[in-house]
Amino acid sequence: MGSQKLIYLDNNSTTPCDPRAVEAMLPFFYQTPGNAASRNHPFGWQAEEAVDYAREQIGNLLAVDSKEIIFTSGATEADNLGIKGVFEMYSRKGNHIITLKTEHKAVLDACKKVEKMGGEVTYLDVKRDGLVDLAALEAAITDKTVLISIMWANNETGVIQPMKEIGELCEKHGVLFMSDATQVVGKIKTHPKELGIHLMAFTAHKMYGPKGIGALFVNRKNPRVKVTSQIDGGGHERGMRSGTLNVPGIVGFGKAAEIATQEMDADAARLSVLRDKLENAFKDTLEEVYVNGNVEHRMPHVTNISFKHVEGEGLMMTFNQNIAVSSGSACTSASLEPSYVLIALGLGDDLAHSSLRFSLGRFTTEEEIDQTIAMISKGVNHMRDLSPIWEMFKEGVDLDAVEWSEH
Repeated sequence: MGSQKLIYLDNNSTTPCDPRAVEAMLPFFYQTPGNAASRNHPFGWQAEEAVDYAREQIGNLLAVDSKEIIFTSGATEADNLGIKGVFEMYSRKGNHIITLKTEHKAVLDACKKVEKMGGEVTYLDVKRDGLVDLAALEAAITDKTVLISIMWANNETGVIQPMKEIGELCEKHGVLFMSDATQVVGKIKTHPKELGIHLMAFTAHKMYGPKGIGALFVNRKNPRVKVTSQIDGGGHERGMRSGTLNVPGIVGFGKAAEIATQEMDADAARLSVLRDKLENAFKDTLEEVYVNGNVEHRMPHVTNISFKHVEGEGLMMTFNQNIAVSSGSACTSASLEPSYVLIALGLGDDLAHSSLRFSLGRFTTEEEIDQTIAMISKGVNHMRDLSPIWEMFKEGVDLDAVEWSEH
């Protein structure tokens, strides 16, 4: 590893837990060990009180009633509960769900399961900048459509969808609107009720809270939404999600939400400046650098950049002893397939394979960004110096017209 400090720029895959959240959690491991469902002694009462307080902290962040927060093990479970739970609960109304091809695998795979359960799912293409085509979305709605599930912001590109307009479409056609808001909650303002969102999945570990605890917001009034539980036993969480509540995790989640309520605007302002600095430095000093996805509508802390004719995995080898970023989607980066999100944006395999995602966070410093610019620029130049394809490109060869022979 050497003596150099490690630089963490992979905050979209997980964030460090804020020390203030850790501190809030600690008493609930040993001094206050009660089960929040133990109703007949002080240990249980203390745990229940702590859970109720955290629910309010999260409700305040989202401007929703604390009773509308259903705790889960994370956003993947919340996505599954929302999609399968609505499909089962509203099966008499219809069996059709609409989503995007660029959703997180937790949504896409839950939808695949719904298809096996007899449902119908429409997977819409996105425009080249990653945004939904609202006309195509409206055209896909049928009298059997019960749910539209569209993520608030994409985990790979940071592109933010037009939530208000989608909410209005859902209202017009009487369809429930669900959003996987994993990447936005605690980072920018996310008030689902203002935008007509009825179900919203999110998780603590993407907002400086602990791993293993997430939530599904479920609207209680106008309309009153219900989901069929996917985990049975004991009827916790208003019958929607059984299982002993993870009290320390929930306390940390609540504290992370409270901190976000106070600090996320300042965090966003600071990080967007650093993100732009990083992006502009690459564009100014390197050739053939492309930013993927819409740059007007995106998260303040994320940039997804392709360095043409540089293989992303190989490029990472030049600096990944020191800097953490991701190529493709972190959840699927065990496979060397190019990112399905970037392919859906119309990128060729070459640009998709040459992309890196930089996601900054609360603990990122300007010094770290300066070091990253230097190390990655050096890596890109090194890879290009070794690349015959880059040499051909520089000589003006039309690489699309070259016929490559198999050896």
